Amino acid sequence: MKEFFHNPINLPDLETVSVDGKRHYITPGGTFPSVTTVLGEKLSKDGLQAWRNRVGEEEANKISNQAAVRGTAIHALAEAYLMNDKNWKRGAMPTNIDTFSRIRPHLDQHVGTIYGVEVPLWSEKLKTAGRTDLLAGWRGINSIIDFKTSRRIKTEDHIESYFLQATCYSMMAEERTGMKIPQIVIIIAVDHEETQVFVKEREDYVQKVLRIFS
Repeated sequence: MKEFFHNPINLPDLETVSVDGKRHYITPGGTFPSVTTVLGEKLSKDGLQAWRNRVGEEEANKISNQAAVRGTAIHALAEAYLMNDKNWKRGAMPTNIDTFSRIRPHLDQHVGTIYGVEVPLWSEKLKTAGRTDLLAGWRGINSIIDFKTSRRIKTEDHIESYFLQATCYSMMAEERTGMKIPQIVIIIAVDHEETQVFVKEREDYVQKVLRIFS
C-alpha cells in the first residue's frame, strides 16, 4: 500500500441544507447552491430525459438509486485509501473493492502531495459551493481530481458537466487558498471495463463556467 504525503489546507467544514428541495451550503460568505445544483439547472437535460423515456421511470429510478449507492461506496474506499487507512477495505462489498482495484494503480502512480480529501469549497464570486473529492498533485501538477462511476464507457461529449464541475472546484479552491490549480482530472470506474482517466487543462472550461455561474 502506497503511503501518500499530506499537506492539508484545512478549510472550515460546511453545513448542508435543503432549499426548495435542492442542496445548498451555509458558508462564511452566505448560503449558496451546490455546484451540481446549478449545473443541473443550467445545462440541457434532453439526453437524460430521453434515456428515462426509453427505459421507463421505474427502471430509470432503480438504476439511478443503484448508481448513487455504488458511487458513495467507491468514494468511501477512495477516501480511506488516500487517507492512508490500512483498513480501507473494511466493511466494503467485494464488488466495490474489485471496482476500486482498477482505480488504485492510477492513484499510486500519479497522485503526489495531497492538500485535501473531500475538501469543502465555496466562492463569493461564483455564488456556489461544494466538495471536491481530491485536491492534490497529479503527475506533478496541482489538480482537482473527481471520481465517478458508470455502467458504460463514456465519451468526452457526454461528460462536459464533469469537466465544468471540476473547473468550478478549481476556481473556488484558488479563491480560498491562493494556490494555482491549472489541471482537472476525472476518473471514471466503469463496470467490467478498464478505468477511464481524463486529464484536462482547466482554462479550456473557465469561460463557460463564468457564463453559467454569473
